[in-house]
Amino acid sequence: MTSISYRGTTALITGASAGLGEEFARQWAERGADLVLVARRLDRLETLAAELEKAYGVTATPLAADLTLPGAGAALRTELRERGIRVQTLVNNAGFGSHGAFLDQEPGEIARMIQLNIGAVAELSRAFLPDLVADGRGALVNVASTAAYQPTPAMAVYGATKAFVLNLTEALAYETRRSALRVLAVSPGPVSTEFFDVVGTQDAAVGRMATPAEVVTAARRALERRSTPPSVVAGLGTHLSALASRFVPRRVALTVAGRALKA
Repeated sequence: MTSISYRGTTALITGASAGLGEEFARQWAERGADLVLVARRLDRLETLAAELEKAYGVTATPLAADLTLPGAGAALRTELRERGIRVQTLVNNAGFGSHGAFLDQEPGEIARMIQLNIGAVAELSRAFLPDLVADGRGALVNVASTAAYQPTPAMAVYGATKAFVLNLTEALAYETRRSALRVLAVSPGPVSTEFFDVVGTQDAAVGRMATPAEVVTAARRALERRSTPPSVVAGLGTHLSALASRFVPRRVALTVAGRALKA
């Protein structure tokens, strides 16, 4: 039985112009949720918004925002308040990674990754969580990664940022356990999206690539359980690898990850 509301609610989805964000938008719209679509590429958002409004009869609001800028989360909440839009579900999906030795990465790129993958997630969660808890019909969904479960040489900063997302989300799930809000971290392995175009290599793709539909469906089904878990790993293979990392010595997990990522 579906135990989360869709109709009559609004979902704010970051990184909605492609990949997982676009798929979250499609699956929520299909079930009757209105949408706020956030990314930097306004043209893509407008095209997607028009398509989803026509297909499902929902309202989709495209908003261009650069979430790598500190304070973007609070500014976004202020803008929605001014527009009279209340959000019941927040999906923090925006993020990016890079592949290569830490010493070879540009400091500015590292700073932008940390701000988007960590800063924006924390800022948006804090900005919208009071409203989400008070309403209780929706969810807070933060996209982590199987990279969160062990150190990731050659993707050191990315893996560390996703460990933050996983731990933050599980802690928030516990802190809000007496409310009706569903809080979930979803950790996919490699997904067939533009992510690896940004990373710049397929060396970071270890194992079978999932489709965005598979990952978002796994997240949605977890939310629709009578008791939503604080986190879920999307995919059997990725679930087993994440589980194994909890039982092997960290030094062994580090070595395995380093070899797999060709560090």
